[in-house]
Amino acid sequence: MSLHIERIEDLGYDDFFEKSRFALGLRDYCVARVIAEYKGVYKVKTVSGEYLATITGKKSFNSSMREDYPAVGDWVVLDKVDGNRAVIHEIMARKTILKRKYSGKDGEQLIATNIDVAFIVESIDRDYNLNRYERYCVLVRESGIKPIIILNKIDLISDQEKKERMTELKKRLSNVDIIFTSTVTSEGLKNLYDSSIRGKTYCFIGSSGVGKSSLINKLLGKDRITIGNIGIQSDRGTHTTTQREMYFLDNGSIVVDNPGMREVGLTDLSVGIDDQFNAISFSALKCKFTNCTHVHEPGCGVLGDMQSGDLDENEYKNYITLKKEAHHFGMTKREKQKKDKNFGKFKKKTKKTFKNYKYKGYCD
Repeated sequence: MSLHIERIEDLGYDDFFEKSRFALGLRDYCVARVIAEYKGVYKVKTVSGEYLATITGKKSFNSSMREDYPAVGDWVVLDKVDGNRAVIHEIMARKTILKRKYSGKDGEQLIATNIDVAFIVESIDRDYNLNRYERYCVLVRESGIKPIIILNKIDLISDQEKKERMTELKKRLSNVDIIFTSTVTSEGLKNLYDSSIRGKTYCFIGSSGVGKSSLINKLLGKDRITIGNIGIQSDRGTHTTTQREMYFLDNGSIVVDNPGMREVGLTDLSVGIDDQFNAISFSALKCKFTNCTHVHEPGCGVLGDMQSGDLDENEYKNYITLKKEAHHFGMTKREKQKKDKNFGKFKKKTKKTFKNYKYKGYCD
């Protein structure tokens, strides 16, 4: 962490978090930001330095899900500070929460918190996929985070192919900023560096081996993150980032490196989908029915614009896929909540029955 922190605002603190601290009645406590997470231990940073922190026993006892625990990016209130050790008393309100559905099972995985901008990284080789870009954009938009697309390793293609890729991306993702980068030729790195602002927090997300850690190392100007060798069969960098960690650039901006994600499972992201697919959302205003699914209904504005060529067919297909996935997750989540509620009622009724039951013994 070469950057000298002079003010708490340099760590990303603003009025939102100050109001949270005031609402919690903890204005006299020291605040810190979680910059790394290990097994049961967190590295936190204040203006005065860094500490290894654990949560209080009471906080651990009252926590029932992953979101109840600190995450990289969180602002926390420190109860005790002794040497380089500290105790986390409370987690402050989160401005943004980036999460995804766990692969192959129920529940959500917390990716990062209090992020301002998400750099969505794909590489030009086997990872390049427009549908996946859209999926990531939906994920971050739902959290109120601005997405910026990075297409990395462009040194592997010709200038003509670069133009073709840019045309494809602008057609499908016209409402998202796009940066082409290469850590080999340094193309696009200055643009990436200049797009980050002091005190703002940026996270890098994408599949394993697309070059997220290499890009951060270039921005840092030093090899802070270990990079694996390139796989001979896959022509990809091996997955080396196993935990989330925060870094501070010389220009005062803050970046978070994330482990690669094999799948981008969506939660109930109806708002994020509508924000990302704004052309389709605009066409939907012309639908005859307000509850139109844009699949088979007569008088559907979306289907009409697609058939006339005003909407991209592949974009439409991905939109329908993501809508169905988000709806399914929402239904599953509500059914689980209803099941848990019914089970809670059953337990309460059973306890009451046993409490009122008096055992009577009989002898022949």
